[in-house]
Amino acid sequence: MPPEDGRPATHAASASRALPRTVVVLGLVSLLNDASSEMITPLLPIFLTATLGAGPAIVGLVEGLAEATSSVLKLVAGRLADRGVDAKSLVVAGYGLSNATRPLIGLAAAWSSVLLLRFLDRVGKGFRTAPRDALIAGATLAADRGRAFGFHRSMDHAGAVIGPLLAFALLSLHVDLKHVFLASIVPGLLVLLLLTFGLPRGQPFVAPPRASFSWRSLHGRLRAMILAAGWLALAAVPEAFVVLWAIGAGLSVHWVPLVWAAASLAKMVIAMPAGIVSDRLGRIPVLLGGWTLRVLVLLLLAALPAPPAWQVWLLFVAYAATLAVTEPAERSVIGDHASAHERGTAYGLYHLASGLLVLPGAVLFGAIWERFGSSTAFTTAAIVTALGAVWMSWLAREPSAQAG
Repeated sequence: MPPEDGRPATHAASASRALPRTVVVLGLVSLLNDASSEMITPLLPIFLTATLGAGPAIVGLVEGLAEATSSVLKLVAGRLADRGVDAKSLVVAGYGLSNATRPLIGLAAAWSSVLLLRFLDRVGKGFRTAPRDALIAGATLAADRGRAFGFHRSMDHAGAVIGPLLAFALLSLHVDLKHVFLASIVPGLLVLLLLTFGLPRGQPFVAPPRASFSWRSLHGRLRAMILAAGWLALAAVPEAFVVLWAIGAGLSVHWVPLVWAAASLAKMVIAMPAGIVSDRLGRIPVLLGGWTLRVLVLLLLAALPAPPAWQVWLLFVAYAATLAVTEPAERSVIGDHASAHERGTAYGLYHLASGLLVLPGAVLFGAIWERFGSSTAFTTAAIVTALGAVWMSWLAREPSAQAG
């Protein structure tokens, strides 16, 4: 069990130790999958509002419902993995469904069709995420876990750089949005080939005889992370809204994929060093520092509703960077404190908490934006985020403290 300060069992990560093949393959898969996904994601709010006539509240509904659905299924998939269902099969099925349905958004003629296809895309994400994270955590030593998750998140964000650049190139050639979306099927096919032939099958898994799962049996710090993740999800500002903020500040639609790529590049650069820092200094200090930075950026977004172009780029990238700081530490907390037979379920609970409340949070954010303006919406998000960081600090004051 990790020591009381939240550090892994070995304080200094071994940077010279090679990451396992499972981690490397899943990192490459995330790169390709995000290249496919991010050809669409930064353009989706524009497609919904400018092409299909939807408003900010509909954008919030589409994103929130999709993520909430994904979050519920992450728990289901994690529990299945803990009960003996092959994790690789769940991962392959999840990526397969997403990459079969996501490009079809290009054929949508109404926002309701986008909602359905986005829903199916996130169903696929729901089936793959918790088993994938459990595979990564199970394949690594505690002292390397932050580095492993940092590598995975960096690769994921590298794909999020490539995807918008591909979209930008196509838009520069005067390809319309629908055909940009359809073209995303190409990296999606590469995902399935890499998973099928590159991901090793794990050791045969024998489910423990005790099938029941008890929330109170979880480590106190793990429960604190899950509860804080849920609270912070209420304050999470989907990056689709930051796109709308940038458009409102005067950013041309043509530049949206490029600024999105710049933001993803910042995430890619930050994620792995942030994971290594969490291996050495502890998870909780990194989490609190990252959340504090996020509050500051949200307040700047509220204070500068129409800044000059260079500030639009800077704030867009800065907000993305604050998200990347905490990602490896959050996922490492789960791996540090969950036993092998409950790891899939623990990751499922974490993703459930951090995603299920995205729906009311995103819809509420959109409604506040429509009723009171973007400044009020960003200020509200900053306040809720700050309260969540304080709550996490209190819950995690003792690893054995009761967290609910």
